[in-house]
Amino acid sequence: MPMTMSRARVARRIATAAAFGGSGVGLLGVAAVGVLLTEVRLARRTVGGSSDIPPCADGRYGAAFGHRTDRPPLRLGFLGDSTAAGQGVHRSAQTPGALLASGLAALSELPVDFRNVALPGAQSDDLERQVQLMLAADAAVPDVCVIMIGANDVTHRMPPAQSVRHLSEAVRRLRAAGCEVVVGTCPDLGTIEPVYQPLRWVARRLSRQLAAAQTIGVIESGGRTVSLGDLLGPEFEARPRELFGPDNYHPSAEGYATAAMAVLPTLCASLGLWPEEEQPEPARGEGLLPVAQAAAEAASEGGTEVTASRRAPWALLKHRRRRQLPDTETAGPSSVTP
Repeated sequence: MPMTMSRARVARRIATAAAFGGSGVGLLGVAAVGVLLTEVRLARRTVGGSSDIPPCADGRYGAAFGHRTDRPPLRLGFLGDSTAAGQGVHRSAQTPGALLASGLAALSELPVDFRNVALPGAQSDDLERQVQLMLAADAAVPDVCVIMIGANDVTHRMPPAQSVRHLSEAVRRLRAAGCEVVVGTCPDLGTIEPVYQPLRWVARRLSRQLAAAQTIGVIESGGRTVSLGDLLGPEFEARPRELFGPDNYHPSAEGYATAAMAVLPTLCASLGLWPEEEQPEPARGEGLLPVAQAAAEAASEGGTEVTASRRAPWALLKHRRRRQLPDTETAGPSSVTP
């Protein structure tokens, strides 16, 4: 609890700095950040990374549902970095966007038109460009957008307040356009193999600090968040050969499926397709908390949703039960954008 409260205070200061144009504060000093950068460079040489272009998964999913209803297709947009783009896998059906589009189609029983503007290597300052693409005059505004961003902000030393400011502005612009927004917060960089101490400890702390601050910014801008940090922690740490891809940096197909299963309930809830009457269960650590505390709690446990409450400035912390994803081979896409 003391660590959670400390993270909550730091996250609130970062979010406040983001709102008022400050540089923000961090848990770690300049010397520690210098260690992180040195170790990241060494780790990159060992890990390698991937220069492959992610497979394009744009298109319509669940097209068969269109023959059963007169309702228009749902529109799902994806923004962010290489994780959002699906880097590390070679088939479009294995990307997180395709997995979520298929899941959304199956649970809504409606076709889903999917569009991804995420860019591998992107930092949060690229979100302005991505939002412009998503809201272009010749494009239909999505019903819901998923954003996955943050890892490159940590490794490239973007000030956390600046990172949160860019993300919050992107969420506000999408919400103003009538789009629901779900953000998968910064993953736990301490799970990357082979990454050793002190990088593992420093990267984990910086990742969770940013994830908590992102959550505050997103909630106060009208979006919802799902923590990917710890989700890509114990499970990835215990089974790295299964959940990391060939480059040992990006998730494998199974790793993306694990993350998508955690995001799907929140994605559906944002569109009213998930039973909101489901009450918080205190025994599972759910409940109403001050926003900063909810953000800090979520950063420590993957798959945790944080959404705004009518009792502002409190937020609702939930651990929605995951649903098995449908087979993307049968759900779509029926067409793919070249």
